[in-house]
Amino acid sequence: MSVNCIKSSIATVQNGVARADGKLQLTEFEVIFEPFNQEFGLGPYQFTRAEIAAVGKCLGKGGGIIPIITEAIRITLQSEQVYEFIIAQPSQWIALLAGNLR
Repeated sequence: MSVNCIKSSIATVQNGVARADGKLQLTEFEVIFEPFNQEFGLGPYQFTRAEIAAVGKCLGKGGGIIPIITEAIRITLQSEQVYEFIIAQPSQWIALLAGNLR
């Protein structure tokens, strides 16, 4: 696997009402999220780009319910596992991630 970073940014993973800040990285073959505080139980996450079934914009939500920000992406894996990240420049991330989809 390649360790050459294509894009990297500070991001917030959200899972319902739970959130954790960390670093999201995209390499040639993988997507990696490393939380700053691993005690929250939200990460680290690592999966291959080949596992991605869909990627698109979503809403960042306060309390897991109330939409508060449009700068977020949802990555759905072939296993139907879903990851949502609040991140700057979501369109750039989507373009890079979707480039791998068939």
